[in-house]
Amino acid sequence: MGAERAGTVPEAVRGLREVPNEPGAAKPDAILVGDHVVRQFGGLKAVDVDHIEVQRGVITALIGPNGAGKTTLFNCLTGFDQPSSGKWSFNGKSLKGMPPHRVARRGMVRTFQLTKVLAKLTVIENMRLGATGQRGEKFWSAPFAALWRGQEAEITERADVLLQRFKLDTKREDFAGSLSGGQRKLLEMARSLMVDPELIMLDEPMAGVNPALKQSLLEHVVGLRDEGRTVLFVEHDMDMVRDIADWVVVMAQGRIVAEGTPDAVMADEAVIDAYLGAHHDTDLSDLDEDELEEEAREEIEEEERK
Repeated sequence: MGAERAGTVPEAVRGLREVPNEPGAAKPDAILVGDHVVRQFGGLKAVDVDHIEVQRGVITALIGPNGAGKTTLFNCLTGFDQPSSGKWSFNGKSLKGMPPHRVARRGMVRTFQLTKVLAKLTVIENMRLGATGQRGEKFWSAPFAALWRGQEAEITERADVLLQRFKLDTKREDFAGSLSGGQRKLLEMARSLMVDPELIMLDEPMAGVNPALKQSLLEHVVGLRDEGRTVLFVEHDMDMVRDIADWVVVMAQGRIVAEGTPDAVMADEAVIDAYLGAHHDTDLSDLDEDELEEEAREEIEEEERK
């Protein structure tokens, strides 16, 4: 697992050692649980998850081919979309029908594959907006600065600490729209911490990020776990999954087809089948995209010769 390779094994990660490598496996301390979560669009079931549990205090990767339903499941669990049926809970309390802002106040936040920064506000203004319970946003207190100025100073101080942690302090007064794709990912991750969440859900945090910032993002994801938070992330980069994930959940065609440690999952035939179809005897971790492309070209040439 990711933590074991890093040389530290948090208690939450150790608790996964007795969990069977099978879909819907029960966890010793689940923070997020979903049952019979279905999202249907007409005749298409984009999500059809019988059971899912996310272990508290670890990094869980949600992987699968394009169109597997990963982001749709994220949307359903966080209130950005409503499932057609099913139930799901966070810390034992139902989230059914709860809008995203209330889900975030409960301590479960998410980022997006396409970042949602407010481009025409500065970086520090984006950070301030991430804080909840601001008295200056209330109609009755907004005209009276004395009621909210102290709180805003505290929020700004906390935002500055996070910007320094994510190495965005030099961009403090820049418009968020001027940041690079990787810097926007960092800003979105930093802003999500303004609510001091227990669970952070990251939707493809490495998508569109240049190599120079990838390592920084990886370190921040691990850092979230090391400070006691739970991380659930969607990712296609198998090297990243192997490096930092403690547990992996695999989706295909809306369903969970496999679960387990990174090593177990990447050698699972159901996972290989989901990604590669007929390549059943290949360990997913050993795949070489160039070799696969060459095989595909050879098959096409062979068909043309016939």
